[in-house]
Amino acid sequence: MGLTAMPGDDELPLPVSNVTNVNGRFTVESVTLVGWTMQSVSHSLRADLDRVVGQKLDHPRLEQLAARLKKELRVADVSVKVARGSTPEHVVVTFEVTKGNPRRLDLEVAKFLYNSAESWNGEATATTHAAGNTFMVGVVSDEDVLVERYTGVRARFERQEFGARRLGMSFEFDNFHDEWNPSTLAAEPASSPELYHDRQVFSPEATLRIAQAVELDFGARFSRIRLSTPATRTESSNGVVTTLRYHPRWGSAEDPARPGDPEHAVDASYSLEAATYALGSEADYTRHYFRARYRFHHVHNLLEIGFLAGKITGIAPLFDRFVLGNSSTLRGWDKYQIDPLGGSHMVHGSIDYTYRWVQAFYDAGAIWDRADEREPRQSLGLGLKKDNFQLAVAFPVRAGHADPVFYAGMNF
Repeated sequence: MGLTAMPGDDELPLPVSNVTNVNGRFTVESVTLVGWTMQSVSHSLRADLDRVVGQKLDHPRLEQLAARLKKELRVADVSVKVARGSTPEHVVVTFEVTKGNPRRLDLEVAKFLYNSAESWNGEATATTHAAGNTFMVGVVSDEDVLVERYTGVRARFERQEFGARRLGMSFEFDNFHDEWNPSTLAAEPASSPELYHDRQVFSPEATLRIAQAVELDFGARFSRIRLSTPATRTESSNGVVTTLRYHPRWGSAEDPARPGDPEHAVDASYSLEAATYALGSEADYTRHYFRARYRFHHVHNLLEIGFLAGKITGIAPLFDRFVLGNSSTLRGWDKYQIDPLGGSHMVHGSIDYTYRWVQAFYDAGAIWDRADEREPRQSLGLGLKKDNFQLAVAFPVRAGHADPVFYAGMNF
């Protein structure tokens, strides 16, 4: 990849070697993509390309965008070329795609995590892209996220832009076998949701991009579960789902011309699921879930502050109940000691600070069904973290002895 001047009558009046020195002189009039359809570019990357228009010519920023295009489109190369614009002191920027032999299949380990309280958890996916469509198949065995360990496969189809530039769509099908911890089996009262052996989930959804940092997902989720007793009995949990996401970013991450500035990011969402008899569901409940995370990054310092809250009205299946005490919440606690059946109410906060590779974190939270069961808990931890790899030890803050929990691996 490189920035060059396009030959011909519209060539910039300076040598190619000096193109990087004219940032303060020329203004970008337009940005075009040659050798590929702009509709195949993700909305977020296209918005970043649009933001270049009207700005001063910035070589490092254009090279970053070219690198992102090459990675997203999976092509051999993307070069940046600059030509004279229609008015003085203005230029036209062209990203020229060289297709070559792109990878047709991406293999990724999305999760590979050891938790000394739960053993191993893992997920791997294979993804391919064609004509603006994304197809994904994955295998998973995870005891970290839910009350139970679920093992099986998931398949997903996505189209980021469907019919309109701001509208995307996806379909996902999951087929899982579920295993239960002895603590959950011993704690199951007659009034709790029933245990199940297997479950299949089909989730059609659409995504509406309301603004640059605001998205709305809406759709449905159809779940079919095969109960443990009797093994031949099945039940359905069907409902509508919606999620509103807000994810602004500012600072040097959004302005490469100011690399010394701190980077800021917010990732917040509110999700609502409403299972209803009207969709043939044998469960009737609503599930509210709010999450927010603020990220501050400057030089070698990284500070992350997170907050979670959730509430369920009605009786939800166990896979929809809240969990605290895993690799991301109340780290150091054993979720089966806190509540082996999960809870219908939850609140949690965390602070993570990382300097280079060294990380320290603090968690606080509570999970309950009835108000008199609400018991605040806290935990502390230290470790090493680089990108998505983490090696850490966490301690529950409580009277008496402290049993540390060890974490190692990748958790995206």
